[in-house]
Amino acid sequence: MSIVTKTGDKGETSLMYGRRVRKSDVRVEAYGCVDELTAALGVARAISDDQFIREQLFAVQKELVTVMGELATATEDRERYAKEFGATTAAMVDRAGKVIVDLEQDKSLYPKDWVIPGTTAASASLDFARTVCRRAERRVADLQDSNPEITRYLNRLSDLLWLLARYVEKQSKIENRQSKM
Repeated sequence: MSIVTKTGDKGETSLMYGRRVRKSDVRVEAYGCVDELTAALGVARAISDDQFIREQLFAVQKELVTVMGELATATEDRERYAKEFGATTAAMVDRAGKVIVDLEQDKSLYPKDWVIPGTTAASASLDFARTVCRRAERRVADLQDSNPEITRYLNRLSDLLWLLARYVEKQSKIENRQSKM
């Protein structure tokens, strides 16, 4: 089977279970943004030397597969999808929230001034992923019929990505100080 199907040549694509929509459909835009987010997280994970960061990002990427699949399913097919693949849940939101609470124990992760991304490649890639996450959240908010847990998850995830970027920056400063000793 070839990746070249030619079924999208006229500006349409298939949702889960074969329903056809325009490629400009708000649903396609929403899951497309989540797909971009997954790829941005892949870059951040590939760049990072920190095992904690890599583990967190991989867990999120796996959860985003669920989010994308759910977004790529028409309202009429949502129950069928949930039975087969599951759905975005409060437990996913809570998992991200728990990591945030744990990271927030370190008050030094909050800078005194505005953050300007680029301290390290890894932190910059996390900040970039955060902005893609915020865009995905805005696109999902345009879907009147989406699972509200998706918006909550993306909202929490963008906060988590901001904190992970600050964590990476702090780790970089610690490593730099140790290498100068």
